[in-house]
Amino acid sequence: MDQIFVVMLIALAILAVIDITVGVSNDAVNFLNSAIGSKAVPFKTIMVVATLGILVGALFSNGMMEIARSGIFVPSMFSFNDVMIIFLAVMITDVLLLDVFNSLGLPTSTTVSIVFELLGAAVCLAVVKIVMTDGGLATLPQYINTEKATEIIYSILLSVILSFTIGTLVQYVSRMFFTFHVDKRLKYFGALFGGIAITAITFFILIKGLKSVSFISKETYSWIDHHQFRIVALSFVFWTLFSQLLMSLFRINILKVIIIIGTFALALAFAGNDLVNFIGVPIAAFQSYEFFAGSGIDPNAYMMGELANDNIVAPFYFLVIAGLVMVYTLWTSKKARNVIETEMNLARQDTGTTTEKFTPNILSKVIVRGMVYIGVGINYFLPKSLQLKIDKSFEKPLKVKNKKMEEPAFDMVRASVNLMVASILISIGTSMQLPLSTTYVTFMVAMGTSFADGAWDRDTAVYRVAGVFNVIGGWVITAVVAFLAAFVIAYILKIGEVYAVVGMLILVGILLYRSNKKHQKKTKAKDAAKASELNSHDIVTIQGVVSESSAQIATVIGETKELYISVIDSLGLQELSKLKQSKKKLKKLEKQIEELKGNVYFFVKNLDETSVEASKFYILTLGYLQDMVKAVSFIAQNSFTHVDNNHKKLKFNQIRDLKNTDRQLQELFDKIQRTFSDEDFSQIESLLKDKETLIAYVDSLIQKQIIRIRTTETSPKNSKLYFSILFETDDLIKATMGLLELFKEFDLHVKK
Repeated sequence: MDQIFVVMLIALAILAVIDITVGVSNDAVNFLNSAIGSKAVPFKTIMVVATLGILVGALFSNGMMEIARSGIFVPSMFSFNDVMIIFLAVMITDVLLLDVFNSLGLPTSTTVSIVFELLGAAVCLAVVKIVMTDGGLATLPQYINTEKATEIIYSILLSVILSFTIGTLVQYVSRMFFTFHVDKRLKYFGALFGGIAITAITFFILIKGLKSVSFISKETYSWIDHHQFRIVALSFVFWTLFSQLLMSLFRINILKVIIIIGTFALALAFAGNDLVNFIGVPIAAFQSYEFFAGSGIDPNAYMMGELANDNIVAPFYFLVIAGLVMVYTLWTSKKARNVIETEMNLARQDTGTTTEKFTPNILSKVIVRGMVYIGVGINYFLPKSLQLKIDKSFEKPLKVKNKKMEEPAFDMVRASVNLMVASILISIGTSMQLPLSTTYVTFMVAMGTSFADGAWDRDTAVYRVAGVFNVIGGWVITAVVAFLAAFVIAYILKIGEVYAVVGMLILVGILLYRSNKKHQKKTKAKDAAKASELNSHDIVTIQGVVSESSAQIATVIGETKELYISVIDSLGLQELSKLKQSKKKLKKLEKQIEELKGNVYFFVKNLDETSVEASKFYILTLGYLQDMVKAVSFIAQNSFTHVDNNHKKLKFNQIRDLKNTDRQLQELFDKIQRTFSDEDFSQIESLLKDKETLIAYVDSLIQKQIIRIRTTETSPKNSKLYFSILFETDDLIKATMGLLELFKEFDLHVKK
């Protein structure tokens, strides 16, 4: 019987390593985003600083894992067999849950997940014990520490509201002082700002980051805790003078120093205090086994009251291994970058398609509309002179968008405020013994500062607010799903015993393997799409416009041709799945062109003075390309609906005529594609001569169908579909020829 517990311990050790990798992938967003988003220092430097913070936090943690051992359930009420089932159910749930969130690119709280998993599994075993002993559910509080769960729920609400509000206020005041012309104001306010920010971060390290390190005694930490005001005052004076020294003598940008120290501080706190979320449960299981192994008592009779001992410390080598796995994951995890990208897009200063990842919902629309009305009301009462002064502080410098070199998502002032405010709030929460989630605080502070900075303007606010609600909704779902999943898994393990343990471990392996494969496939597809997608680089000359437009036309013509052929073939063969694939590809192509149109503003700004006339040409080119793709997309949609609804097939004569049209279009599009790929525009004149022939052929097919309706045609649905295909084909030809005529005229104009 004891062998199954050894197997469970080995499984827990493996799950612990996996949990660290998925946990770090999710929590890396907490301490990396400000530095990465501001591009204050090179990416490798950021990673090195974060690595040092993680190693210091992990290696000097004394490994007090009481939350896993006795923070949620009362161990004296459970047998050794029970707690092993609880711990295994928790780890299985945690690994799968965090992996799902990472794959979706959504940040969630590892603290909340582990707490509610422990709660779910413990409640399950408690209910089983109550039922078996014919007790009442009123005795459930004897098994469960309900206060901890209540504290966690309270901290979620507190974190969300407080972090967003304070982040907004501090960023607003900071921007009023620094404006967006930071260099001009930094020499006046830089030292003071540096003193405040670094003092806040230092206080954070002392109160939160070093709360449980082994090299500081309880007496020393108690002294720090009771002399907080004195420490803050002395730190402020020292760091203000130090900041002025760095700026005056060494010409160092103090904002970069703040960001580096802040990144280190959050990484240290993450590793030092959140380590319990990843290895606390497996270590508690290991220590439980040590207690049980020397007892000689039946595992169902040996009660685990010893787990409540506060002096139990995790072995140092466990902390070393955990720290190394954390660092390895930080450097290699692609899912971590996926999560980082979500917060970065929501906090980004500029507008653009990257901020529109989330679909607006009713709540986001109502909130944005309400804020607009509030803004109008405030402006009504504010003096005009004060309004102008405020507006000037938030006036952004004109910048040309450079797609070859990615711009920072936000500036270093906002990055510094993110780190400073997050540090202060987590420090205060820790000193007040409130379990504030690092994820919640850092995310909502970032959202508050981006809101205060004017990043949520009328063009993007509805998308960003929807994104924030999606993330917050994910946090709520984390708690609910964690509780229910752990409850169910614990029950399966309890009733299935050895078979359930083996079966669940095999299932976890299969699910993780499939998830990893799916993510790799998705990443490869994303990279391939990014490599082949339409783009608009830094075009500043007429020749650049011609070259870029030619490349885009060749790409769209090629894809449109292939998709038109595919739709007609699939319609003839009634292949629903292929029609569905064609629909998706066309939607994707439409979206790419829409993104290009969304970047027209930056394109026009990039052009030099002698090439401004090319703007209209480029915009009209995108319009024609969009018309072409929409025509084929409409054909694909109608064909899919027709087949999906199981309507009658098109007749042989109709399919034959469409294939003839297809063949003629293919020949034309092949010539056009070669023309624009080679940028040899001498053939445009001859291509335009095919216009009347093609249009006349399509008109003849329309006439033939009219005759069929009056003589042999019996299906109104067939006629509707056939006419729609012919009309859209006519639009496709006209849009293509219009594009050629536009290009011909512009090419002649350029040569003059």
